[in-house]
Amino acid sequence: MTIAEEAGAVAAQKSPVRTRAVIIGSGFSGLGMAIALQKQGFGFEDFVILEKADDIGGTWRDNTYPGCACDIPSHMYSFSFEPKPDWTHMWSLQPEIFDYLKGVAEKYGLRRYIRFNSRVERATWDDVEMRWHVFTADGQEYVAQFLVSGAGALHIPLIPEIEGADEFAGAAFHSAQWDHSVDITGKRVAVIGTGASAIQLVPEIVKDVAELQVYQRTPPWVMPRPNNALPEWVRRTFTEVPGTRAAMRVAIYWLHEVVGFGMTKQPELLRIGALLGKWNIRRSVKDKALRRKLTPDYRAGCKRILNSDTYYRGIANPKTQVITERITRMTRDGIVTADGVEHPVDVVVFATGFHVTDSYSYVDVTGPGGEDLVDRWNREGVEAHRGVAVADMPNLFFLLGPNTGLGHNSVVFMIEAQIRYVAQAIAAVDKARAQAVAPTRAAQDAFNGDLQDGLAKTVWNTGGCRSWYLDSHGVNRVLWSGMTWQYWLATRRFKRDEYRFIGR
Repeated sequence: MTIAEEAGAVAAQKSPVRTRAVIIGSGFSGLGMAIALQKQGFGFEDFVILEKADDIGGTWRDNTYPGCACDIPSHMYSFSFEPKPDWTHMWSLQPEIFDYLKGVAEKYGLRRYIRFNSRVERATWDDVEMRWHVFTADGQEYVAQFLVSGAGALHIPLIPEIEGADEFAGAAFHSAQWDHSVDITGKRVAVIGTGASAIQLVPEIVKDVAELQVYQRTPPWVMPRPNNALPEWVRRTFTEVPGTRAAMRVAIYWLHEVVGFGMTKQPELLRIGALLGKWNIRRSVKDKALRRKLTPDYRAGCKRILNSDTYYRGIANPKTQVITERITRMTRDGIVTADGVEHPVDVVVFATGFHVTDSYSYVDVTGPGGEDLVDRWNREGVEAHRGVAVADMPNLFFLLGPNTGLGHNSVVFMIEAQIRYVAQAIAAVDKARAQAVAPTRAAQDAFNGDLQDGLAKTVWNTGGCRSWYLDSHGVNRVLWSGMTWQYWLATRRFKRDEYRFIGR
C-alpha cells in the first residue's frame, strides 16, 4: 500500500464529529464567537473551533516580525466585556496582545473546544439533512447545523510573483512568516513594500544590518506617534480608580470616529492629516530628493494611514536606500530593477500584505443545490447581508466579512457587533422551530446597494489612489462605508423580515 493509500485509509476510519456549530479560527473573531455561544447556553458538545495552527491567536500569533504592534490603542483594541486596565503601552506590541488572547481563552475555558492543526479545506451543505459537512486537511469530517468563519482576511500572505525568485540563494520570507533562524546582523537586507508591517520593522532592523534596501512602489502617509511605555502610576490608576479605564476607551473611540467622519463624509478635512504627514517627513529627513520620494501624491486616507515616530528616522539612516524603480527579476545574488541595476542582497523580506479581496477564493464552500459560493462571488462580486450572512446560503456566517473592515477604528468593535448578531440569528432559528435561516436576495441587494452608494463619496473611492481595499474591478469590497456606531445600529437587532426560515 502506498503512503497516499495509507493516509486515505486512516481518513476513512475517522468517524464524523457531530455538533451544532463549527467556528473556523481562534483569533479575536473565533474566540469572541465561542464566548457568545457559551453565554447563549451552548454546552461542551455543542460547538467546536477548528484552528489551522497549533495555538490560538490568529494574526497576533502569526506576525512576530521585529516591532510588530497594533495601530489602534489597546484600550479600544480589546473586548469591551474583557477589559485589561494594565496595558504597558498605549499601542501594544504583539507579545502583549497575544498574551491577552491566551488569557481570554484560559478564563473562558475555550481550549477544550479547539481542534488544533485542523485546516478547513471545504464545506458542503446537505439539502436533505440541512447540515453543513466540514472537512479538514487531515480527513476529519464535522457535521454541523451552523458554520461561522472567523478566519478574517489578513491571514494569507501575499508574495508577488517575481521572475527568478526561485533562483535566489539567500533567505527570503514574508513578514507574517518571519524566519527567526535567519541572523540578519551585518547582512544586506531588502524589504519589499512600505505598508503597515514595513514601517514597523524597518526602524527595528536598520540598526543591525549592514545595508537596508527599501523597495517602495507607492509612499504611505505616516503620521507621528510616540509610543513610550505607560508610566506605572497611569496603569495603577486604570486598575484602581473606577471608571478611568472606561473613560479612556470612550475618549479613544470618539477621537477615531472624528477621523472616520473625514474619511467617510468630508474627505477634504483630511488635508490636515496631509500637513501633519509632511511635517513628519521634514523633521526626520533632511535630503530634499529623498523627501520627494517619500511624499504621497494622493489624499491622506485613500490608502491606510500609518503611524510611527521612528520610520522616517530609519529611512534617513545612512545604511538605508529607498528604491522606487520597479522590480523586474531576482537573480542568485540579488534584485534587478527596471533601470537594469542589480542590487546585491543577502536576505529578502516581503512586507507585501495579504490576499484580502480575493481571500474568499481559498475557501471551498458549496451551498444548496450544489452552488459554489466562490463561483457566485466571482460572477457577482463579494457581498454579504450586513457583512455577515449570504443570501441563499443557510446558517453560514462570516465575521469581518465583506465590507466590514475599517480604516479608522477598532475592528474588535465590529467583531462584537457581529457575534451578537450571529447569536441572535441562531436564537431566531430555534424560536421559529426551523432548521436554517438565510437572508433574502432582496435584503442583501438593498443593503449592498446603499453601502456602495455611501462608499462612492468616501476618501477610499475619491482620494486618487489604488489600494488593497479595491477588488480587480475597482469596487471596494473591504471597508464599511460609514461610522462604526452606524454599523452597531445596523446589526443591533436581527430583523426576521430580511430572512427566510427553512425546514420549519
